[in-house]
Amino acid sequence: MPRPILATIHTDALRHNLTRVRRSALDARVWAIVKANAYGHGIERVFDAFRAADGFALLDLAEAERVRALGWRGPILLLEGVFEARDLELCSRLDLWHAVHCDAQIDMLAAHKTQVPQRVFLKMNSGMNRLGFTPERFRSAWTRLNALPQVDEISLMTHFSDADGPRGVADALTAFEHATQDLPGERSIANSAAVLRHSTQTRADWVRPGIVLYGGAPDFPENDAAHWQIEPTMTLSTRLIGMQSLQPGATVGYGSSFVADAPMAIGVAAVGYADGYPRHAATGTPVLVNGVRTRVVGRVSMDMVTVDLEPLRKTGVPADLGSEVTLWGRASGGAVLPIDEVARAAGTVGYELMCAVAPRVPVAVD
Repeated sequence: MPRPILATIHTDALRHNLTRVRRSALDARVWAIVKANAYGHGIERVFDAFRAADGFALLDLAEAERVRALGWRGPILLLEGVFEARDLELCSRLDLWHAVHCDAQIDMLAAHKTQVPQRVFLKMNSGMNRLGFTPERFRSAWTRLNALPQVDEISLMTHFSDADGPRGVADALTAFEHATQDLPGERSIANSAAVLRHSTQTRADWVRPGIVLYGGAPDFPENDAAHWQIEPTMTLSTRLIGMQSLQPGATVGYGSSFVADAPMAIGVAAVGYADGYPRHAATGTPVLVNGVRTRVVGRVSMDMVTVDLEPLRKTGVPADLGSEVTLWGRASGGAVLPIDEVARAAGTVGYELMCAVAPRVPVAVD
């Protein structure tokens, strides 16, 4: 039989989360963000669940081709725009909208020979300091674009750096509104955190939810997925393939980093960092065995982790070879282990865990 590890994509949860976003987005149209192969879920696997979105937003031209190949004829937005001049030819052929965040991209458009003007999203740097024109230069960039026959409609966008925290969106929003005052064009400003936390302030034509579509709380640990009424869209599960009984003083795993302080049973689960489970997940990282919450003990190996079986013994739930181990997501009995909790224990974020699931892990869609 094959190694008993499996990633399961829950299409019902994907649909639910998109509907949940619409409730907060008021009357805005919704981009379904499917960059990074739909946050590791697979574009083809999420497509049917996200058909109800108004558009798809991503980074990679090859991913845009995949969305078109699935039959999507609506808007597709390249969030980082084009990377070289010849990309504009594919934008024309696939009817892609694209961000413009620097002078070089405007230069590419000015030199582009096309019969079909292109829809662009001019990006402002409102404090994130990654991509975009500063507020002082935004209007001059708009003027350059507006003068080009290669450009059809210009939409306006920015990205919040602190929508998930106490600083909020006020400063960035003020900068954006001042720089875009009286400029025509649709607006797109709200990411997942802004949609959920600041929907009234950030009301615009388009919203750009990412992690919330995939069951992650954008402001965890202040709020969890249950608070926002979103559901886990990915489960990573495996089985116990070994068991050991330890005496006090016995150690577990490489480096003997865990030492038993009492007699205990541990289980060996078929998952490791070669599967995408984080190597830096320390003792105490939560895990479910037969739906019972317990913990990882010792170091994560390439192909295995060891888990504490004492909580099962104390609750009377049996564990044996073949027992289900849920690394994150839904256990078969209905228990849920939020991916955000696992990520926090491992010193990272749920985004990384989703995107890091290795190609060798089989994937099922339910």
